Amino acid sequence: MRTGRRASESRRPVTSADWPSPELDSGGSPRFVGLRYERAAIREVDLCEATLEGCVFEACTFSAVRFNCATLAGCSFMECRFAGCTWWDASLTDCTVTASVFDRCDLSGLEVEGGDWSDVEMLGADLSTAEFARVRMRGANLSGARCQGTVLRDVDLSGASLREADFTRADLRGSVLTAFDPRDVELRDAIITADQAVDIAMSLSMSVRAS
Repeated sequence: MRTGRRASESRRPVTSADWPSPELDSGGSPRFVGLRYERAAIREVDLCEATLEGCVFEACTFSAVRFNCATLAGCSFMECRFAGCTWWDASLTDCTVTASVFDRCDLSGLEVEGGDWSDVEMLGADLSTAEFARVRMRGANLSGARCQGTVLRDVDLSGASLREADFTRADLRGSVLTAFDPRDVELRDAIITADQAVDIAMSLSMSVRAS
């Protein structure tokens, strides 16, 4: 991951006063299309109920930005850092969130459909009410994450760091579980398929045979 080095470099500040005026959709909600920011420090911008389409953010920091009930489609967040941001009931579709860090963020009700979240860092995050479907999360760091009841359907978690994460009652059907070691991860009452049970067994160096 390259997040640490670029995160330490200086960024130009962007506040609500600097944020562009939105278009308004048919319901009167704000809509932003094709925004591009690189190495910006975005602070306390209110994006509640906003729609963001095709926006690109590279090596940016987001501090106390409100994404509550926002809809994001085809947006890219590459090597970004989110600190103290709220994502209540936000929806992300086919977004790229690679090598980005979520620090002290409220992710209640977050819904993610498709996209690439490889190498994302979500250490200790509360994902208990979040839903991820068809998402690539290779190499993600979910160490200590609270994923009780989380829905992770058809998610590629190969190479993920999951030490001390809790997936009690999580729905993991269709996901790649080769990185899951039951000695390090809580999987009580998690929902998996028979094929995935084989992956778990192999992680324990067990020999699986047909009969």
